[in-house]
Amino acid sequence: MIYLRLMLRGFLLAMLVVLLGLAYVAWSIVDYGSDVDEPAADAALVLGAAAWGNKPSPVFRERINHAVKLYKSGKVQWIVFTGGTPEPGYPSEADVGRAFAAKQGVPMRVMLAETESRTTWENLSNARDLGNQFGIRTFLLVSDPLHMRRAVLMASDLGLRAYPAPTQSSRFRTWSSWSRFLARETWLYLGYRVFRHLS
Repeated sequence: MIYLRLMLRGFLLAMLVVLLGLAYVAWSIVDYGSDVDEPAADAALVLGAAAWGNKPSPVFRERINHAVKLYKSGKVQWIVFTGGTPEPGYPSEADVGRAFAAKQGVPMRVMLAETESRTTWENLSNARDLGNQFGIRTFLLVSDPLHMRRAVLMASDLGLRAYPAPTQSSRFRTWSSWSRFLARETWLYLGYRVFRHLS
């Protein structure tokens, strides 16, 4: 009986340690994307998000708007859009982003589109290769605040000189949607930290 109690206490203690660890990682993700000083860079790199036909989704629209703001304020000289198409016949996320920014007065000549990627890793890897062709060496990564820590870590692993530039608004306005997104990013971030060294 005493042995079972000790086992139960040990199990509960281990669970508490795991939960506290997850809470710490989640807090660090929130903190990382909450208060960022955006330096000047060669380009804003807009990570892909869903496009609804020829229109950006609300999440993607906020990323585009933030990149446009960075360009118009003189923080960057280029905007690099990333993201492929969900299926043949649909416009790519990158092309939708570039068209939306052009309507806001950004010249087409300063916008690049990488139209093949489907994941954050591919967004970053393909944008790096495209940027190299135009002498682009430094980037401001534009995405949702909760996405920043994982995206910047991936960029560093790919050899990109990239700095966080989180959007200032998001579709995740309710506690429920925000917490689900945070839980997802926490698991993805931990998974990447663990398995990147095993591949």
